[in-house]
Amino acid sequence: MNTEELKARARVMKALASPVRLKIVDELSRGERCMCELQPLFPMNKSTLSRHIAELKNVGIVGERREGVRIFLRLQTPCILDVFDCAMGVIRSEAKRQAMLTKG
Repeated sequence: MNTEELKARARVMKALASPVRLKIVDELSRGERCMCELQPLFPMNKSTLSRHIAELKNVGIVGERREGVRIFLRLQTPCILDVFDCAMGVIRSEAKRQAMLTKG
């Protein structure tokens, strides 16, 4: 893998390195959502939420379409959800390893 590919991967992982952005992706995993539907789910002002969404859009995870004044968001690359499954596998594996160490 060349340096540019590694940097691109790092940008995607950095975009996901926030509980707020992970929650946005989780919410969008259920389908397209209007920004007006997402806003009440996040205890922050609209501009802060917009910055988080922009991070995800900048790396190609989230896409948008406009309908009048409404902005609808969707997962541009739903395969990103596979990363979550993998991360949970790592978490479970590490929990088992830690449990074995404390028993041993």
